[in-house]
Amino acid sequence: MSAKAIEILCTLGPASLNERVIKRLDEIGVGLFRLNLSHTAIEDIEPTLQLIRKYSDVPICLDTEGAQVRTGTFTDLSIDLTANSIVRAPFDFVEGNAQAFNFYPTHIVREFRQSDFISIDFNSVLVQVIGTDAAGASMRVISGGKVGRNKAVTIARSVRMPPLTDKDMAAIKIGLNQGIKHFALSFANNASDVNHIRDLVGHETFLISKIESLSGVKNLEQIADLSNAILIDRGDLSRQAPIERIPWLQKNIIRRTKERDRRVYVATNLLESMIVSQEPTRAETNDIFNTLADGADGLVLAAETAIGKYPIQCANMIVRMIESFDHPGNEDQFSYQYESKSRVTAPVGGTLVNRFREPPGRPNGGDMPVIHVGETDLMDCEQIALGTFSPLQGFMGKEELRLVLGNNQLADGSPWTMPIILQVTAEQTTGFSVGDVIGLADSSGAVRATLEVSEISLLDFDKTVGAWFGTTSLDHPGVSRVVAAGSHIIAGPIAMTERLPSQFRQYELTPSQVRFIFSHRGWSKIVGFHTRNVVHQAHRHIQLEALARCNGDGLFVSPVVGPKKPGDFLPKPILESYQVLLDAGEYPVENVLLGTFSTYSRYAGPREAVFTALCRKNFGCSHFVIGRDHTGVGDFYPRFANADLFEKLGDIGIEPIFFDEIVYNPLTNSYDGSSHQNQEFQISGTEARQKILSGNRLPDWFMDDRVQDHLAQMIAENNPIFHQ
Repeated sequence: MSAKAIEILCTLGPASLNERVIKRLDEIGVGLFRLNLSHTAIEDIEPTLQLIRKYSDVPICLDTEGAQVRTGTFTDLSIDLTANSIVRAPFDFVEGNAQAFNFYPTHIVREFRQSDFISIDFNSVLVQVIGTDAAGASMRVISGGKVGRNKAVTIARSVRMPPLTDKDMAAIKIGLNQGIKHFALSFANNASDVNHIRDLVGHETFLISKIESLSGVKNLEQIADLSNAILIDRGDLSRQAPIERIPWLQKNIIRRTKERDRRVYVATNLLESMIVSQEPTRAETNDIFNTLADGADGLVLAAETAIGKYPIQCANMIVRMIESFDHPGNEDQFSYQYESKSRVTAPVGGTLVNRFREPPGRPNGGDMPVIHVGETDLMDCEQIALGTFSPLQGFMGKEELRLVLGNNQLADGSPWTMPIILQVTAEQTTGFSVGDVIGLADSSGAVRATLEVSEISLLDFDKTVGAWFGTTSLDHPGVSRVVAAGSHIIAGPIAMTERLPSQFRQYELTPSQVRFIFSHRGWSKIVGFHTRNVVHQAHRHIQLEALARCNGDGLFVSPVVGPKKPGDFLPKPILESYQVLLDAGEYPVENVLLGTFSTYSRYAGPREAVFTALCRKNFGCSHFVIGRDHTGVGDFYPRFANADLFEKLGDIGIEPIFFDEIVYNPLTNSYDGSSHQNQEFQISGTEARQKILSGNRLPDWFMDDRVQDHLAQMIAENNPIFHQ
């Protein structure tokens, strides 16, 4: 069975009846939204249908109350019934409490007989009818416990009830007037029940009959023949059948339904733990897998998406389970680094590179030729080894450099805009040749990586920097860095044995670790944000606005922590500024991850904008924020150069979210991208650096006072905050 054939049905309720969740469930692939009439007031049906349709075209199913008994309303949310106490069930309406409460429908109490056993709230409480009179019934509490409003009730004998309530029939009329084409019949006991609703909804609608009683099981074939699909409600079914028999009944019902060539869905307790937890239990995942193996055509999320804390994560988990069922893989995938390919954006080239391995030769180089390289070269080695630069396996040669600068792609066709080259002096190219393995040592002489030499070439500076940076001016910091780095390039795959030393390890997350966190949190739509500045109000606005624009699950704030030009912020104040606002609750902490990008600024304008987006794609981001002057410097790049390059490249697997200059509007106390606002209220990282460097205080609308207080304290303690 293919993943497309397996449907996901989601109940919408208080936790999910909002723009963000409806849109995300639609995007995740939910095939049918369910509106439970047992928990929806008749006057709320039409506006609820309109709300759902405002944000999604997913079909909506009205699920009837059907022939069921429930508790009525209480003074409080629930009541506690004590064993051996006496409680009344009056015919007339009362505000329920521990002494007296109603059942719904109210006429059902007239069907009670002396000695009837009644289970309440999925067997939480058991009472026995001890007598009836003109005002109602008296019951003795056999097993006490807590009972909630509108909870399921089971009478321990067959009580004939009409298949639809008055509310059901009124709701069906509303639904038909609103163009609803899907209906579900609760407690379908026999063919007559199905015919009754079919006469109301017509034969052109899709009718789901729910098997929730032993009568329904007994008459399954007749019910299935008159229905488009069968839904097994394991919760209500377990009120009539012993719970240990439910797995057998599920398999039996699925088999018999499939024999009638009808679709069959399974509901109840699929991800019950995820009502309050972001992760399911092992028993739940095993249950879902076995349900799919039984032949179920669809899985139904009820309380998980109606009232649970994590409706989006639940739907994501179901998709992951379906993907795992369809493509079980092999034991090599079952590692810490495994994540569902269907949920997190695939890396560039499809596979996350890992170049950590034991090098040839003796420790610290031994008999290998060794050359000393710079800090930024080793940072590139580390990011190649970690997979941040996937699909790169090592440093580029002249042909791949030509493809990147000329066609913005790698030899395998993957989009790529940034040269990743190892520049050395002519003297450093002596003592080894193509085919040799050389050690790359840091300033102390310690070998940090090895390189299998595939090419040694002379670099054409003018041709390279002109295409790379759009200028050959030495006033451009990127140009001056390349010109000073060495006349030759050495190409070939690299390998590392361990991470480089870092003082920011608590924030340094590898692409595989970030993907693991995204998967653990149930995120699949993630906004990446690249920065080299302390957080200011415009950036916080952009980040949260981007998250809202794409209806994202999470925000990955990823500051650069490598070398930058003098006057740029050091990593420590950047990271701590974000932590200050996270601790202050200025971000939705459940939707934000802070993790560094250990690299350096190339100041390559549009090329670097795309490059930083592709790197965040390798971290698992699906969207990426592109600011007005993203990764640019001075006036070297036109205002819309970033957008122009993204448009030229087309779909690169990560969607840019563009922002122009952000201005504070004092009249509305808000931020927008209008270029016509007073220049006095513009916000920029450059101005922030200049003001802080000169010791001037910024207004709170520019930078949060708490961030400024923290920076002032760092300066007072003689902690540097800028690159020198």
